[in-house]
Order: sequence, then structure tokens, then C-alpha cells
Amino acid sequence: MVKTWQESTVVYGTEDILTSLCNSVTRVLTAATQCEIHYSGMVQRITKTCLKPDIGCFVLFDGGFSGLVVLNFSAQTAMELYESYMLNMGMPKSELALAHTSDEVSNIMGELMNQIVGDFTGKVRRELQTNITQNQPKMLVLNKQVVLSVDTQLDQPESRRVTFYTGRNNIFYLELAIDRTEFIKLHDFEVNEALSPDEVIAQANAALSAGPSQPAQPTQEQSDQDALLKSLGM
Repeated sequence: MVKTWQESTVVYGTEDILTSLCNSVTRVLTAATQCEIHYSGMVQRITKTCLKPDIGCFVLFDGGFSGLVVLNFSAQTAMELYESYMLNMGMPKSELALAHTSDEVSNIMGELMNQIVGDFTGKVRRELQTNITQNQPKMLVLNKQVVLSVDTQLDQPESRRVTFYTGRNNIFYLELAIDRTEFIKLHDFEVNEALSPDEVIAQANAALSAGPSQPAQPTQEQSDQDALLKSLGM
């Protein structure tokens, strides 16, 4: 029996992209904290993406497709991930920050977000044979909800929310907003192997242990992001 083109074609849609992103979250955070991170088998369709208390982080991406990724943490969840990460790096517990409002906590959570999106964009290049670029993640301590929208024209925007659980059963949320899209596999190709989670974390730790670097000059991308924050009143 001969398969038709429709029957033999592999199609990757919004949920496949979301699953890939969720796997990047669990892959990076589990390796970084040595705690089991997992996500719900159910996904919510939402109409808007928001930064929510106590800590919210967002990153924009563009290229083969455009979108916005948001991670929202409670203070308890952020502190669990921060402490586990720092202790896993060998930092004495007595030297850790005591509150989620500390700049050190925001910096570490922002670095973890950067590693997550970096892992995701790498998989997009390998598995979907296209390229997306990301800006520098922004991590904000919040006391109220802030609605975000993708700073680009989306013909058919779709938004999703997924619930994640930490090793101590604390909860955080991932929200994704992208244009409705499908990737259709035209022919078979070889997917190059990615870095292992341990290699990803080792590279990040090496960068942190290298010591503080000279502050970089603001890029146009950073200026655009600052303008976005200013328009949000932050």
C-alpha cells in the first residue's frame, strides 16, 4: 500500500514547539539544580501573556518565527532554584542571599533563563532547520501583574501556559506566545547531537567563575528592550 504525501509528511506545529521549549526548561534546570523538574501533561490556551509576582522573566525571539517566552516564579520557588543552583556550584549556604528581592537572585534566575532559551534555539536550528535569535532575558521583581505583548506583527497569535513543578513541589509557570505556524518535513536529514546538560552548565559555571567583566556598551537590542520596559512603566 502506497502512502499519500499527506500521510507520510511530518508536521511540527505550535504544541511541538512548546514541548521542545518545556523540555529545555526541565533539561537545563534539572542539570543546574540537581533537582527533578517536571511539567504538567496538560497545557492551557490563554489570550494574553503576563509577568506575575514575585519574579517574572521574559525574552523575545525572532527569525524563522517570532515570539515571547515568559517564566513566572513565586518567591519560594525562585529561592529554591537559586539555592539549589548555588549549592550545586559549591557555594557555602552561609554566603547565599536571604531574600528573592536580592540582585544576586535575579541575576542567577536570569542566567538560568538565558541557558534555557539558548538550549531551545539550538534545538530549533538542529531539528527544524531554521534559525531564531534571542535578546538578553530581563528578570524583574514584581508586586503586581504586567501584561506583555510580542513587539511584532503576528497574523495568527497563539498563547499557551504550562505548569512546572520543582523537586519540593513548588510551582512556576511558562507562557509562550508565537504566531501560528507549521514546519513540514520535506526530506530526511541528520540531526547533530546537542551539548549534554552537564556541558551546558559547565560552560555557564566557567563564565561565572571567570570573574566580573567590564560592562558592555548598550546594544540597539538592549535599547529597544529598555524602551519596552519604560513603556510598561518599569
